[in-house]
Amino acid sequence: MPFGAHMSISGGVSKSFARGEQVGIEVMQIFSKNDRQWQASPYTADEIAAYKAEQARTAIGPVVVHDSYLINLAAPGDELWEKSIAAFADELERCAQLGVGYIVTHPGAHTGSGEAAGLQREADALNRLFAEGVGAGVTVLLETTAGQGSSLGWHFDHMARLFELVRFPERLGLCVDTCHLFAAGYDIRSEETYNATFAALDAAVGLNHVRVFHLNDSQKDLGSRVDRHAHIGQGCIGLEAFRLLVNDARFQRLPMIIETPKGKEMTEDVENLTLLRSLVQP
Repeated sequence: MPFGAHMSISGGVSKSFARGEQVGIEVMQIFSKNDRQWQASPYTADEIAAYKAEQARTAIGPVVVHDSYLINLAAPGDELWEKSIAAFADELERCAQLGVGYIVTHPGAHTGSGEAAGLQREADALNRLFAEGVGAGVTVLLETTAGQGSSLGWHFDHMARLFELVRFPERLGLCVDTCHLFAAGYDIRSEETYNATFAALDAAVGLNHVRVFHLNDSQKDLGSRVDRHAHIGQGCIGLEAFRLLVNDARFQRLPMIIETPKGKEMTEDVENLTLLRSLVQP
């Protein structure tokens, strides 16, 4: 089972591989640019070459990109919607340039227009980009969310609806975040509830669409609808859920990526990854 973490791209996207090597990961998630800015300078040929050389040297992969949190493809207002589409198009093209196959995105927030309208808006944006061939070869992974505010994607029915509305199924997949799942009200703490939750996801969308997992414990309790990540086994989810997940044969080849809190030395990543690996049964 390939374990990884979200790594900083400070100093350039190629620098993320040395950081990943430092904490001992097999797979990795990064931002394609500064996630707090709408726009960034295009990659140079040298930056792309350095990225690909470092990936070849470290053999870390696959690499997954997470898009900027500024983007809201479900926005009801045309100004933000168009700005978000342009920014997401840039993210898709950056992935294509680097040879990254997956980009993770939150399904956006309806900000008062209602869930049905927000889901339609999200699908319209994706359909437009896919019809234009933007980022050809890059699969968009809709991430399960905690459901804060007017965020979409916290209920499996939201994901099912998006898979119905998007006309390019080959370019769509799922990223399941354990913290978000739990905060949204889906219990995974016992074998019974774990099985029930994934049976519900399978019925709604199909487990064959799951491409990546985010492994995070939760600071907040079941159904809190609050997104606060905690170290593995130190939050309200506890270790048993992660033991069940990392030993689930259905997911054994999928990237398992932590997004847990960490300091500059990244020792917390090492500790969380070591603990997760210790849960894998031979």
